[in-house]
Amino acid sequence: MNAGLTRQALRKQPWAFAGPFITQCLAAALASGALGASSSMSGARLDPAARQALTESHLPEMAALFVVMSVYLTALIVGLTMTSSIARQGRDIALVRAVGATPGRVRRAVAAQAAVVAVPAALLGVPLGALLARAWLAGLTGHGVIPPGVTFHPSAAALPAALGITVGASLVGALVAAMRPARVRPAAALTETAVSRRQLSFVRTAIGVVLVTGGVLLSIRIANGDPAKAGDSSFFTMLALCVGAGFLGPVLLRLTAPLARLFGGTGALAADNLAVRSKALSGALVPLVLAIAFAMVKVVTHTTSVHVHGAPDSPAEVWTEYSGTAVYVAFAAVAAVNTLVTVLLARRRELAVTRLVGASRMRALAVVVCEALMVTVTALAVGTVVAMVTMVPMLHGMLGTWMPYLPTGQLTVGLATVIGLVLLGTVVPALVAMRRPAVESLAVDP
Repeated sequence: MNAGLTRQALRKQPWAFAGPFITQCLAAALASGALGASSSMSGARLDPAARQALTESHLPEMAALFVVMSVYLTALIVGLTMTSSIARQGRDIALVRAVGATPGRVRRAVAAQAAVVAVPAALLGVPLGALLARAWLAGLTGHGVIPPGVTFHPSAAALPAALGITVGASLVGALVAAMRPARVRPAAALTETAVSRRQLSFVRTAIGVVLVTGGVLLSIRIANGDPAKAGDSSFFTMLALCVGAGFLGPVLLRLTAPLARLFGGTGALAADNLAVRSKALSGALVPLVLAIAFAMVKVVTHTTSVHVHGAPDSPAEVWTEYSGTAVYVAFAAVAAVNTLVTVLLARRRELAVTRLVGASRMRALAVVVCEALMVTVTALAVGTVVAMVTMVPMLHGMLGTWMPYLPTGQLTVGLATVIGLVLLGTVVPALVAMRRPAVESLAVDP
């Protein structure tokens, strides 16, 4: 029966698992690539002078930090995307519970789904990570940052690490999503899937408050601590704040939802939808906020340094600083888009019903655009706060200034990128979902 439930879920909702598959593939590439780059630097056969130059470049320490960051980000984001996919199956889980499936059988079926998606994603991601790491080391060598003798060699631990992280995080995310529908009475679960729950979880909110408070306290400690350690410690500040914002995501989205009412009737409908779907949409906030905060911290730290010192950094230094960050930002951005697409595809029936009761395609699309704008506003606001709390103490310790500097041109590009990502994850799948007549959509998504 477990195999039957797994096959049915994968056949019925293949697009719901496409997002997690892509995210897990990139996560495996990120983790295995960082591990391979780190082991390649530490195991390179270099003469004493070249080894000393490599040590003084601090690239081995940076590569080791990349490995740690990869593990944290992979576990966090893979778990979130898998949670979003399994959450779509609440009604199906309730139905199989109604015909006699035990909670344990449901959990085993959900775990099988997670493994079926994660294992091939990891197997595909490891060679992709090797290509990325090889290109990164070649770029470092080409820019004269590291000695030519440092070449990429695959790490024996890359495949086990990628499998362990992606499969483990997927299993945890899937089991967490299935916990409530597998435990509660089938009738209650069916009722909850028919009418979305609007209550906010006290435990979830409390965890978010604790994480945000911890991130702020760590930021204060960085401001009063050793400036040499500020850069490494700031990552954990950012991570605590981003995860805390994810736990507080439903609260944050409900706070910004009323702004949509400024757009009239369309905005009022969008505000109501955001209030109902705040928990599902909050899954996109963590990767989106991570992408915004990562990019802002790295770019603003560089531009502020140039602004304070009055002299540009060397091209090699700029390439080194930006190349690693670009990989993490791209990973988080793809995860955010995947989560938004998953949430939107779960609303195909809702969009079809809206059109059947008289709304045009343009009206339904306008509601989706309005919702996307509110998600964008929330992500930008939270991401900016996270970046400032993370970065300002670091800038004070490193540069002696409390004032970040970001040129208008780069700010405009950043805003346009965030808006484009959210629209890509909401408007494009909405257009695809509304291509067919509403009646056909209802037949496909009963």
